Amino acid sequence: MKPFSFLVVADPHYFAKSLDAYGTAYEEFMDFEQKCYAETAAINDAVFEYLKNQTRADVILFSGDLSFNGEKASHEEFSQKLKDLQDSGKDCYVVTAGHDIEPNPFAYDEEHGRKPVEGIRFEDLYDYYRDFGYDKAIAFNQKYLSYVAQIADGVRLLVLCNDSPEKRNVAYTDELMDWAKEQAKKAKADGQIMLAMEHYPLLAGQPILQLIPDARQKNSRAVIEMLADNGVHVCFTGHMHNQSINVTETPNGNKFYDICTGSIIGCPAYMRLCTLEDENTLQVTSIPVPEFEWDTKGKSGKDYMQDQFERMIRSMITGMKDNPAKLLGKFGAGDKKALFGPVKKIGKAMSTWSVGKVARLLCVKAAPEVRDMPFLELAIGVVRYAFEGDQPYVEGTPAGNTILKVFGRLKPVFRILNKKLHGSQGETLDFYELLKHSAGNYGISDYEATLKF
Repeated sequence: MKPFSFLVVADPHYFAKSLDAYGTAYEEFMDFEQKCYAETAAINDAVFEYLKNQTRADVILFSGDLSFNGEKASHEEFSQKLKDLQDSGKDCYVVTAGHDIEPNPFAYDEEHGRKPVEGIRFEDLYDYYRDFGYDKAIAFNQKYLSYVAQIADGVRLLVLCNDSPEKRNVAYTDELMDWAKEQAKKAKADGQIMLAMEHYPLLAGQPILQLIPDARQKNSRAVIEMLADNGVHVCFTGHMHNQSINVTETPNGNKFYDICTGSIIGCPAYMRLCTLEDENTLQVTSIPVPEFEWDTKGKSGKDYMQDQFERMIRSMITGMKDNPAKLLGKFGAGDKKALFGPVKKIGKAMSTWSVGKVARLLCVKAAPEVRDMPFLELAIGVVRYAFEGDQPYVEGTPAGNTILKVFGRLKPVFRILNKKLHGSQGETLDFYELLKHSAGNYGISDYEATLKF
């Protein structure tokens, strides 16, 4: 086969220019928001202009959450942007997701605060996005808005949507699993390479995210084995707004890669350029979101979005010490009562202590380079890099060595937590290893990689 290149865009979360996003209630909402909101149209405008003018790939995949929260006006404007992009000569394929059919979409202004706006139904999604995958498909399952497209000679794309009119991020039904398995087998029999795209990660972006029920696809292990054992070794995902490339192997010895791409409207803001070199090799590179027209207070777009991310983390740390149950509830872990006490204590320490003080309290010695650093700043870095990927706090670095010493002293606490807590899909956890590999990347680069199937 000839090398084939394509682009991946995740979580555009387009918010219509005709809707409001400002005021006191809006700012309070943004205290706990990773992604930009009022700025989304400006960011998408810049991304779509880049996509139109770039010459590296004509096929573009959009891996879900096309609108901010399912606003009808957002779908109208975003589908028009896709049409304009396709009219320019690009070939667009989408999957929809939970934020595209939120039951109660909203906007903000100063007079009304949070106010309802018109949304759409699950059944309406076909009419908005039929030109961007569904009607081009060689196999279309309209019940699940899932399809197979021939995106190049010898290359097929399996697009899976597991949302429904009633629920978001549900476990795949036997019916959808059987349909997907049939399509994978058919591709293999036809001598086609098949890639997959769905919105929810099949592998947790970072080990710590295994604790969060909504951080990955329900019954993900079964989906991975169904795909990989039938010749589908790569899936492009989004949802968690993190930049990660993870790999696993099925009991039958087949590799499977989950490539999660950060949202274009929040830190980390990247797209992917992928090249299928041959039937066993995928080259992945990352492209930063271009600068966009907005008052960023003199900062680059990257720094502007990073500041919003850090604003969210600071608000969360305040929430850790003041109301851990409420904070954990925002991540679907409000029932993990064993975490309440430790989270509250950690939140208090983060707010006032230095790295050296935290280390001394646990009878370990912090590296001189980080001893006087506010613990809050190190904590923000750890969290931000867990989303940005290629986390730098590895063994052999001053911060990494200090963090691992602290984790080492906490092993007795971790052993207790290991007995009480499991991953969101029932896995047994090793908290030390989980935190070690969330603070530092010891595996595949999350940005530039050559993947072998």
